Amino acid sequence: FRTLFVLKFARSMATQSSDAKGEEVDPGQIEGTNLRILKYPHPLLRAKIEDVEVFDDNLRQIAKEMLMIMYATNGVGLAAPQVGINKKIMVFNIEGTPNKWMKEVIYVNPRITVLSDTTDIKEEGCLSFPGMSGPVERHKWIKLEAFNLSGRRIRKKLEGWEARVFQHEFDHLNGRLYVDRLLPDFLPMVKPALNKLIADHRRDFPDLPEAL
Repeated sequence: FRTLFVLKFARSMATQSSDAKGEEVDPGQIEGTNLRILKYPHPLLRAKIEDVEVFDDNLRQIAKEMLMIMYATNGVGLAAPQVGINKKIMVFNIEGTPNKWMKEVIYVNPRITVLSDTTDIKEEGCLSFPGMSGPVERHKWIKLEAFNLSGRRIRKKLEGWEARVFQHEFDHLNGRLYVDRLLPDFLPMVKPALNKLIADHRRDFPDLPEAL
């Protein structure tokens, strides 16, 4: 079943335009923040992530800037390690637009308490892996505990697309990257894109190690 899914996925990707509306982009420097998206294989993407201990204006500013970057990249989610901050913070908006600001979610120190037994496979992309997308298996629903920006405990059950976005960002908070979960049969298809990212990293950061 998985091999068949990958073959169908590859054929569908071949027919898609590279400038499709809503494709994630690299906006470069964004006014109002010095944070930038880190791309694979930057070592901070695999660095140990710490709990947030202080809930203050600095934390709120970080979350605000993360949302700015997420929207500028046409993304729907962002984790703090992706902008070089080794703290357990994630933001997302499943609508992907600031016009739907009521859908914005900010979780601090999140943890998963229950995972569904059922899973499904859907296409995912990642802001730290530009130009790539592929099939990833995720749990259909989850239960979580986290804190909001004021330090108040939150308990939620997420389903469907929202659960998938959460799981993707939660992986970042545990040093696990998008490519770690790609279906094995799909890895050869993204190898050229990965090789290009590695080459770009060596050119731009010759003194930094790679987090492969």
